[in-house]
Amino acid sequence: MNKFGIGQPVPRLEDPRFITGRGRFVGDIDLPRQCYGVVVMSPHAHARIKRIDTAKAEAAAGVVVVLTGADVEADKLGGLVPLMPEDLGGPKGYRTLRPILASNKVRAVGDRVAFVVAETLQQARDAAELLDIDYEPLPAVVNVEDAVKPGAPAVWDEAQDNVAFTLTMGDKEATDAAFAKAVHVVSLKLNNTRVIANTIEPRAAIGVYHPDSDGYTLYNTCQHPHVSRAFIAAGPLKIPENRLRVISPDVGGGFGMKNGGYPEDALVLWASRRCGGRPVKWVPTRSEAFLADSHGRDQVVTGALALDGQGRILGLRVHALHSMGSHVFEAATVVPLSVVRLSPGVYDIAAVHAVAKGVLTNTAPTAPYRGAGRPEATYLIEQLLDRAAGVIGLDPVEIRRRNFIPAAAMPYTTQTGMTYDSGDFVHVMDQCLKLADWNGFPERAAESKKNGKLRGRGLGYFLEEAALLNERMELRFDPSGALTIIAGTHSHGQGHHTVYTQMAAEWLGVPFESIRFVQGDTGQVLFGRGTKGSRSMHVGGNALKRAADAIIEKAKPMAAMMMEAAAGDIEFKDGSFRIVGTDRALPLTEVAKAFYRPVFLPPQFDLGLESSGTFAAEPPNYPNGCHVCEVEIDPQTGVVTLARYAAVDDVGKVLNPLLCEGQIHGGVAQGVGQALMERIVFDIEGQLVTGSFQDYAMPRADDFPELRSELTEVPARTNPLGVKGAGEAGATGAPPAVISAILDALKPLGIDHIDMPATPDRVWAAINGRGVTKAAAE
Repeated sequence: MNKFGIGQPVPRLEDPRFITGRGRFVGDIDLPRQCYGVVVMSPHAHARIKRIDTAKAEAAAGVVVVLTGADVEADKLGGLVPLMPEDLGGPKGYRTLRPILASNKVRAVGDRVAFVVAETLQQARDAAELLDIDYEPLPAVVNVEDAVKPGAPAVWDEAQDNVAFTLTMGDKEATDAAFAKAVHVVSLKLNNTRVIANTIEPRAAIGVYHPDSDGYTLYNTCQHPHVSRAFIAAGPLKIPENRLRVISPDVGGGFGMKNGGYPEDALVLWASRRCGGRPVKWVPTRSEAFLADSHGRDQVVTGALALDGQGRILGLRVHALHSMGSHVFEAATVVPLSVVRLSPGVYDIAAVHAVAKGVLTNTAPTAPYRGAGRPEATYLIEQLLDRAAGVIGLDPVEIRRRNFIPAAAMPYTTQTGMTYDSGDFVHVMDQCLKLADWNGFPERAAESKKNGKLRGRGLGYFLEEAALLNERMELRFDPSGALTIIAGTHSHGQGHHTVYTQMAAEWLGVPFESIRFVQGDTGQVLFGRGTKGSRSMHVGGNALKRAADAIIEKAKPMAAMMMEAAAGDIEFKDGSFRIVGTDRALPLTEVAKAFYRPVFLPPQFDLGLESSGTFAAEPPNYPNGCHVCEVEIDPQTGVVTLARYAAVDDVGKVLNPLLCEGQIHGGVAQGVGQALMERIVFDIEGQLVTGSFQDYAMPRADDFPELRSELTEVPARTNPLGVKGAGEAGATGAPPAVISAILDALKPLGIDHIDMPATPDRVWAAINGRGVTKAAAE
């Protein structure tokens, strides 16, 4: 077996560079004649800008230019245009245009008001302090529930009810009928707390204007350079895309936050033009990133289940409010859309009615964050099932077993229009229960009790929709016979260099160590849609397979000519073309060299050996899995300790188990962070209270037990490779498993609900009779 082939746990090729400090991030890049930009942000959540006096700032030492919203209007720049439901065939909503600098009104603390460029970063910061800005504060609304109340302050005058759009799926009449005949009805109100990605590398950008060609180069930290190019070129700059080159070198994490073009990406380019072509570099402090980056989650949802006397689900109702923040930004629409589409989860539910509203608030905009609606949908249905099990008197495992969609029913179409192609949910759950030693829990709980601790266990079963859009991959041999992979996807921690190289080495028989990998540069990659939504192996991997097949077919006639045989007598195997029935063979690398003959290249052959392949996620794939968590709680302090954690994930065909496990581990860490500690907090005036790592808790290695993880392969039927997504699995499965375990531990105390994050103070208050809410049940 090829030790570097598909399915092998090959360590990441990228890692030696990173762990020895040889990565090349935007922050590492410095260009000749470079100057530095600082963004001046609004200190108000809602205010009119009455006056901006730039005189003192412009006169400060080292200042090159000071830009404001008035300059944006004078130069006739545009704004950032979001994706809306109507763009996807859905209902029309209120489309907000996000300016790169506010000119008349600010709608959130952190709105960009001015951009100061100077010779040094310190000079730019000093000059920014000299700006004299007169604001007229206006009433603000921060909480998503408050925003939809009658009389709430309008974030946008044109959207008086603060609702940007409403999405509805399912059948209301059928669902009402299901609830009317139910023996049991349980309902819940849940809060998915606002969080922030906090990537290890903050966003950064360098803009360069080229006066000779009237073009631009942008170095930025993003997940899809071509999409970023489209946003910035069409929106703020109003230029054709061929005049903007976007380079995203090594990128330290994205998680959805680095999906789209931000105001700073346009500001550095525009400022470079105003500075006569000098490069302008912007790198935020971490506290500035807390204000300027998109946030995630921030959902309040009510849900209800109707069940018969045996605990089988008859109907599901969902009503969700999603905070969009001050603007609908980038692809934020996808989050509530995923919630309504995936609300039934892995369960056979005959009647569903789901409604989700995108609500405007005077807070930083939200955007997709690892999972993008899948965690929210999973958390609701799993918590509802746990509540139903308690009301009916069923074991939480048994109620799931009674309601799972059976493997024999695949493909299965939900009442929200999703068609699951594959899945064996009973098998995956049973495998996880065994891995978690579910039956050994009573003994461990007794031991915890002896030590004065409360112990609980919980499980969460999740399903995601993974992969979207189409993708392009390219393979190119050079005259020496060396192969380069040119990827339309973009790796920012996933390990694409490694896995794509494994695939190409196996399919083409090219030495693993000789393959070069190129990504993240619109000047070298013809087109690509980057990486998001666990899409890369589905669309990128299958596109690469098509490109590999095309290379073989393109090279076969050349090999036949070189071996003086008919093309029909040639086969390709183990990296070489062979004449069938003989031992005569030529390696593909030697055949590739022949395509670069300087003279006497037969006219039927093009100069050079290269190919491209495309593949679309039509339909997508549906990874799923079961996570089981055990916690210990100290009743004296409310501290929750993760005692055990097990996960079994169905990710389809596993291309590299080492990297796949790493994706799941990282996702679990983020999911646990959301469940136990992470929380963005604004005060009632819209001021960010958790604006640094002193205030915003992040999980650390010592917060976790050993994560026991297994992968099970139920190949997807929606793509030839049989792959399913893996990047968002952990973040989706962890929150319901952790919260379920906490509530199981607190159940003897009569506590049946606690909001995320389950911090020590919240748990302690619940134990001591404060802050406890009970689920409605009848």
